[in-house]
Amino acid sequence: MSDRTSDAPWQRIGARPAPTRYRKNPVTQNPNSSEGEVALVGAGPGDPELLTLKAWRLIQSAEVVLYDRLVSAEILSLIPETAELVHVGKQRANHTLPQDQINNRLVELALQGKTVVRLKGGDPFIFGRGGEEIETLAAAGVRFQVVPGITAASGCAAYAGIPLTHRDHAQSVRFVTGHLKNDTCDLPWNDFVQNNQTLVFYMGLVGLPVICRQLMASGMSVDMPVALVSRGTTPEQKVVAGTLTTIVDLVDSQEVEPPTLVIIGHVVALRSRLDWVASVPMQPILS
Repeated sequence: MSDRTSDAPWQRIGARPAPTRYRKNPVTQNPNSSEGEVALVGAGPGDPELLTLKAWRLIQSAEVVLYDRLVSAEILSLIPETAELVHVGKQRANHTLPQDQINNRLVELALQGKTVVRLKGGDPFIFGRGGEEIETLAAAGVRFQVVPGITAASGCAAYAGIPLTHRDHAQSVRFVTGHLKNDTCDLPWNDFVQNNQTLVFYMGLVGLPVICRQLMASGMSVDMPVALVSRGTTPEQKVVAGTLTTIVDLVDSQEVEPPTLVIIGHVVALRSRLDWVASVPMQPILS
């Protein structure tokens, strides 16, 4: 893209202009007079066309972007060449920067008067630690705003042809972190075994054997449908479907790469009829 701002979406459709940036922070009494501001922006699960218009606008105006490991390369390519990029991604047992250092870095940049975007995969407030970051910003008197993103649960499920709720199969959905610390099982497994409920485990690849074993031990049917979605919404998306008793062996027999999402419930069985991505293969969006 030679001119990344010439076809700004909000200019074409007449979206409302950006609000005034330099205003008093309504959530803190700290008398900070810096003109800097931080935007926590949800980048969604990977497909750049799932970005909101507001996210796109803020990315285009950023002076510094602190981005996570889960932000796709296609979305990173939208960042202006004039912006400073800082990778602060975290993965299992390997953190580029500890969370408290990320929080403090956001404050430092804002106090320097910078326009900062904290770019997060998915949604900042769903297992994204966005609340911790804005608590630090509020305490320091830094202006901030939060831009929701399409969380992995809704994005990956939709691209896998799995409705998370359905009048005939699931009247509720529950999001759970799949990072089981030291393989411990300190989750309310009995509460997860409910009729007409869909369970979604974020980052559940490593903990998949524990998840399946604990759910069956708590009374969930061994034939309950399960799907694991790898790199959802991207051209590399892979979906492995089975049951609580078969999914672990099926995943082990295939090359599955993180990030992953695990969906458990009767709605998974609908995938055989609703897998729209299989009939319309995804292509790279941006060149």
